[in-house]
Amino acid sequence: MVEAKKIALWIVIVFVLYTIVVSPKRAAELVGVGFEGISSAAQGVGEFMTELVN
Repeated sequence: MVEAKKIALWIVIVFVLYTIVVSPKRAAELVGVGFEGISSAAQGVGEFMTELVN
């Protein structure tokens, strides 16, 4: 099972590197979308915690 996880991880790493090399503009857009999602989630948690305190 551990060997399968290592293989899957290497496949993901190779895919990410391939995507960056072949289409750096698209890769940058995907990273931007990811960070926007993380930012929105953090903002939502912050608003939720603020409402709990009030």
